[in-house]
Amino acid sequence: MDALLTSLVPIIIVVLIAASAIKILREYERGVVFSLGRFWGVKGPGLVIIIPGIQQMVRVDLRTRVLDVPPQDVISRDNVSVRVNAVIYYRVIDAERAVIQVEEFDVATSQLAQTTLRSVVGQHELDEMLAEREKINGQIQEILDKQTDAWGIKVANVELKHIDLNETMVRAIAKQAEAERLRRAKVIDAEGELQASEKLRQAGDVLAQSPSALQLRYLSTLLNIAGERSSTIVFPLPIDLLAAFSQSRKGPGEKEQ
Repeated sequence: MDALLTSLVPIIIVVLIAASAIKILREYERGVVFSLGRFWGVKGPGLVIIIPGIQQMVRVDLRTRVLDVPPQDVISRDNVSVRVNAVIYYRVIDAERAVIQVEEFDVATSQLAQTTLRSVVGQHELDEMLAEREKINGQIQEILDKQTDAWGIKVANVELKHIDLNETMVRAIAKQAEAERLRRAKVIDAEGELQASEKLRQAGDVLAQSPSALQLRYLSTLLNIAGERSSTIVFPLPIDLLAAFSQSRKGPGEKEQ
């Protein structure tokens, strides 16, 4: 029995060494291999063999990562206090630099994103934050992508999620929006009155040029009044008839004043 155990020990040791030497990397993984502490190469995907005790391997995931930036207190350019948070999509494009150039690139990217978010948002006024989010997203993405390029990281997209205001600012914005709607309503009403008066002037010019058309307008008005079931009917008289009647009452030698 002792002889059997003695013969099995070397076999077990060899199996363990072989198991520790064989690494399998998935399609989205890469292995940064160090030999005696020095960079040796990037391996994967698939089967990778490491010399135990001499080489070490660090796995790096190349898939797109989602970073939720915590809410940041920001003072806008017009001195309004807001809380802003964002979401950032990034991925590792160079496994060697992501391991060698920075310690814990996830933490480093998160801290850089927070400071960049405060810096960029603080350069804009509140109205710009609410109306031009795409512009701010692009500015943050450009700055982050430029600074993380040395770490082998590509920032693909940045999206502002929430811009939270205190209750005082919310009420002020609501009043401003209500005043803007009232202003637009008054402008539209004034434009309608202007257009209506122009059309009435044109209609008056047409009727003045055709007495028969004016008489037809009188008859149309009578029909409208009769159709309303009113107990009182007003008969409009032509202006020229009244003028002729006033002329007949004047003497032959009298002149119109």
